[in-house]
Amino acid sequence: MNLDPQAPDYWRQACQELARRDAVWAGLIERHADRALRSRGAPYETLLRSLIGQQISVKAADAVWGRVVAALGDVVDSRRLLNLPEERLRAAGLSRSKVSYARALSEFHQAGQLDLALLDGLTDDECIRHLCAIKGIGPWTAHMFLMFGLRRPDVWPADDLGIQKGLSRQFFNGQPITAKEALQFGEKLRPWRTVAAWYLWRSLDPAVVDY
Repeated sequence: MNLDPQAPDYWRQACQELARRDAVWAGLIERHADRALRSRGAPYETLLRSLIGQQISVKAADAVWGRVVAALGDVVDSRRLLNLPEERLRAAGLSRSKVSYARALSEFHQAGQLDLALLDGLTDDECIRHLCAIKGIGPWTAHMFLMFGLRRPDVWPADDLGIQKGLSRQFFNGQPITAKEALQFGEKLRPWRTVAAWYLWRSLDPAVVDY
């Protein structure tokens, strides 16, 4: 059973129920008992990190994140980011489009739209719609925020290639599957799809992903 003291309150129950459903889940949970889903910080930091990590490897995202934080004076702050010249952010490794997205996110934060009390009061679907109003944030990033920022238990990003690849290896004998098939498979995993997704990612890469 999972031994991470920082695991969400629901993690132990979710692991027990998934393990009872299928030996594959039992094996994954046993092999990766050292850690559970964690969040690195507040909503703004979580979303900024997700934006930076879009379409690049975990290793590359960690490197770029480190340079961005250094450019911010080691304080992740939306006002500081808005005051940074574009050249500084580009030098840290952000593409022109990601600079634009980071600024849009920072403006959204400055407007008070990332208040935890506000976000906690929204359903998953409402929160996704709210976040997708930010330039550069689509369903994938919103899903990551629900999982890692709000630590919601039943989020299932079926379009995520890691989810599809993990399901393919663990349940489909390596045969490629589509997002639609992943979505259908996820129905069997309610109400613990966040936990299942996290273990699928770990099955592909022992490095722990936190946002």
